[in-house]
Amino acid sequence: MNSKPYEGITVVALEQAVAAPYCSSRLAQAGARVIKVERPEGDFARGYDRAVHGQASYFLWLNTGKESIALDLKQAEDLALMKRLIAKADVFIQNLAPGAVDRLGLGSAALRALYPRLITLDISGYGQSGERANLKAYDFLVQGESGLLAVSGAPQAYGRIGVSLCDIGAGMYALSAVQQALFLRERTGHGASLHVSLFSGAFDWMAVPLLHQIYSNKAPARVGLQHPSIAPYGGFRCADDEILLISVQNNREFARLCEHVLGDAALAQDMRFKENADRVKHREALDALISQRFAMHSRADMEKSLQSADIAFGGINTVAAVADHAQARYWPMRLGEAQIQMMAPPFDADWQTGSFDAAPDLDQHGASIRREFACLPPE
Repeated sequence: MNSKPYEGITVVALEQAVAAPYCSSRLAQAGARVIKVERPEGDFARGYDRAVHGQASYFLWLNTGKESIALDLKQAEDLALMKRLIAKADVFIQNLAPGAVDRLGLGSAALRALYPRLITLDISGYGQSGERANLKAYDFLVQGESGLLAVSGAPQAYGRIGVSLCDIGAGMYALSAVQQALFLRERTGHGASLHVSLFSGAFDWMAVPLLHQIYSNKAPARVGLQHPSIAPYGGFRCADDEILLISVQNNREFARLCEHVLGDAALAQDMRFKENADRVKHREALDALISQRFAMHSRADMEKSLQSADIAFGGINTVAAVADHAQARYWPMRLGEAQIQMMAPPFDADWQTGSFDAAPDLDQHGASIRREFACLPPE
């Protein structure tokens, strides 16, 4: 078996919910030892649902391969143990409420002064400064605050994006930052102080709408399945009531759509539709022509026609359909005496094993970790 990238790296994660566990879980999958520090009642993500044999889907997804120890950091003995864990760590991750780690003496500045090689990562809702920095934040709230909801969904009503997008994004940015800091430490011998917020990640994704607003004074509107500046781009109902999505990116593709799918090559020379800007201006008329054609054929027939014309398309699949999708990939994961199928990592690598280690029970490794770190004085 090939060695993993982060073998020999120890991560101490004072974490909860989604963003920090996402980051630390990916480090664990790449070989790092991740010691997950939970409050005595456990990471509250353990109680989000009971979807998988009575256990929480969120927790199983984001905590595979970690060690769990439950600590009450208000107790002097447990806080002392926490400090001993950090003294031997390469990376310390935390996403508690604003100010919580500072009150415990575990703030980034204090730790970095003690341990120059340590990489500290703080994940917050809104960052380290500004009038909202001290607010608690959850994914749904940041979806709204960042403007994501203002440019997503149908015009009639706002709708929450159906996955924890801001949490996951913060976890991904955090992972990238830790990886860069580890690489820099290899060259310089020095750790780093990192900070990622849910808002900053979402703000990065909002670049195009924000640039439109700042420099053209017109942000894209919520247009449902359409695109504010590309046409044809949207969903069209087929004869069997299935909806197919198409995305035409240039004039060549539009000409192929007209000739091979719509059966009217002359449409590509219609002055209403010659250029993308024209097509956007006359979107209603164009969509009506496309809808008429799609309504005459089944989804399967339209897919064959679109594929033959080399036009990009996709369906609106139910979650049940995606679970059985031809491109779906799963790895087995132990869950007690059972085995479940968990979504495989989104990339392939030589060091991957093809299976997940189990997610820990609360304080499963508490006794062994306490023995291991019992006599280690903080450095």
